[in-house]
Amino acid sequence: MYKYLLSIVCVLSLSAEMVDGVAVVVKEKAITLYDIKKEMRDSKTDMRVATNTLIRQKLEESEIKSRRISVSPSEVYDEIKEKAKRNNLSVNEFYEAILNAKGISSEELKVKIKQTLLSKKLYAAIAYSQVSMPTDSEVNEYYELNKANFTNPSSFTVVVYQANDKALLVEKIQNPMFNSAEVKFQERVLPYNRISPELAGLLQNTPINSFTPIVPNAQGGHMCFYIKDIESAEAGGVDSVRDQIGNIIVAQKREQVLGDYFARLRDNADIKMIRMPK
Repeated sequence: MYKYLLSIVCVLSLSAEMVDGVAVVVKEKAITLYDIKKEMRDSKTDMRVATNTLIRQKLEESEIKSRRISVSPSEVYDEIKEKAKRNNLSVNEFYEAILNAKGISSEELKVKIKQTLLSKKLYAAIAYSQVSMPTDSEVNEYYELNKANFTNPSSFTVVVYQANDKALLVEKIQNPMFNSAEVKFQERVLPYNRISPELAGLLQNTPINSFTPIVPNAQGGHMCFYIKDIESAEAGGVDSVRDQIGNIIVAQKREQVLGDYFARLRDNADIKMIRMPK
């Protein structure tokens, strides 16, 4: 009898601990206090934004399941290969670059990409028939209101440092006077329109007279760039960015459709707010 009562007490205690850790229940799926705090830390947002993000994720997961949307391992790998190709890297080099830059392992990356592809398929299913292509007047108006966003550097003057041993490049960045025969370097001018968007972003986000983060090179070693100069920016006119603006407008329209859809879904969903982090 004593053992039976003890078992009941233990079960009730465990249940209390589980409820105590749950903050929100969305269609019978729990969001814990830990989940919210982690989202706040990872996304650098406040509790309200983090909670809404997690609620939206649970609603998306429910919709993906109800619509029987799936993503195969080959689709995930094809997406990884495409991302690696855009960065002029092999798949293994891309894995290493992501691990060095964001601390994400290859398995974690596959999970994230799978979720992204699932979400894309869901968004396409919801918004496919409700988003119209932008007109020329919409594109022209968007360009005039956001002209500064479509002004890019014409070129970057850099010194490219390369080494098989990453530690040598770390030493070079920390001590610019450091020299080693194993660190090869070459000054180059890189035209903006001839490099990948990822490399352009890396260079643009690095101040003049500074080093970029270290990234893998095509030979299985490592490289970084020292930014000597950035040529003055020149606007290329609306025609040079018409496709880019069209994609932005379509994305905004799609997000409006999706926002409205999930707002209605949230209003009708079984969501229980239990407690919030202190």
